[in-house]
Amino acid sequence: MKHRTAITALVAVVGAVNAWRALRPSWQVPLPTPATKPEERMQDFRDALYYPVREFLAGGNPYDPAAMFAHWPVRQNFNLYQPYHLVLHLPFALPGYRVGAVAFALASLVLLVALAVLAASRARLPLVLGSVGVAALLVVSQVGKAQLYVGQVNPLVALGAAGALAARARHPRWAALALALAWLKPQFGFPLALLLFARGSRRVALTGTGLAAAASLVVVVPMVVRGGGVGAFLDVIAANLAHASHTSYGAVDSPTGQRVDVAAVLFRVTGWLPPAAEALALVGVLAASAVLARRLDRDADPGAGAVADLLTCVAVVVAVVHQPGDVLIAVPAMVAVVALWWRRRGERDWRVVGLAVAALAVPFAHLHLVDTAIRALFGGRVGVTVDGVAVVAAWVLLVVFAAGRARARRSEPVLSART
Repeated sequence: MKHRTAITALVAVVGAVNAWRALRPSWQVPLPTPATKPEERMQDFRDALYYPVREFLAGGNPYDPAAMFAHWPVRQNFNLYQPYHLVLHLPFALPGYRVGAVAFALASLVLLVALAVLAASRARLPLVLGSVGVAALLVVSQVGKAQLYVGQVNPLVALGAAGALAARARHPRWAALALALAWLKPQFGFPLALLLFARGSRRVALTGTGLAAAASLVVVVPMVVRGGGVGAFLDVIAANLAHASHTSYGAVDSPTGQRVDVAAVLFRVTGWLPPAAEALALVGVLAASAVLARRLDRDADPGAGAVADLLTCVAVVVAVVHQPGDVLIAVPAMVAVVALWWRRRGERDWRVVGLAVAALAVPFAHLHLVDTAIRALFGGRVGVTVDGVAVVAAWVLLVVFAAGRARARRSEPVLSART
């Protein structure tokens, strides 16, 4: 018991030191001005939260790129987050910029800790030691540090997505609310809702989607009324989509965008992009993942459900436009699968799961020092591609595992009949 307490204290100190370092950008970042637009520290907080909320409070439409660039010192347009985002994060935009940035970074750190607690619970680890350990690893990892450095809303989305998967069977109402939070970014909410529906959690999928839509409607109606009607609002959305498609992040053939979805990785690796590649990738990944995850849910193996959840999370990330930091949603399922793999690492099919987890860990280990070495040895193109290749490889390996389990189940009756 004393040894466990000492280890917990040591891990907590390491985590606290790294958390402090990760939080520093929130109070060190210069105040936004036209001259500081290239500033990366708290960039997402500035461009996707603080000033969009300020534009909404001022009576404007933050989805209008022209208005945002004219009125505020932002570098990127406000992407199509769910409108309720503007109300949910209102408290962080009411005070001065630096106060709001520090408060938001602290809230994000708390959400990362909550994600770690959920991960420890799912993996059935000692709750205190497991939570502290996972939280420490998160703030040390590149994925965790990036959330606090850039000021992303992913910790909230990740907690919502992971919570929906964890609670869908025993607490469907809480799972629906968690899914509504995951809908904050539609590229998370849409594929996750479809996969939950396909896996049998239909009420969770429909209720969570309905909650997100109802909450957003409360914000959309005032924007439509004061913006000149539905037609004018749809014109703004069209302009937003047109602008987003020409950014380095949105373009599948971008030389700098660090996308990890199948379509972007395919082009980055082969230089080939078939017609409608992104739509085909979306449909293909979700269809295959839905069928195989549902089969894993029906598997008698008690560990199959955890792998199904991990497959679901990775499918969400590789199906549609995503960045390396978006694998944060997979942390609880990933930790649960690692715990299972450790106990079953001698089994042949679980070796594939181990390889999948190792591949999925690449974005977490892609620290600045590692990135510098990769770029020095292989060039910048490899530096922005390695995470995507690893995440897609993890999805393929999980598909291989699930397909193998399905084949094994089909062969069991045949073998018993022959004997």
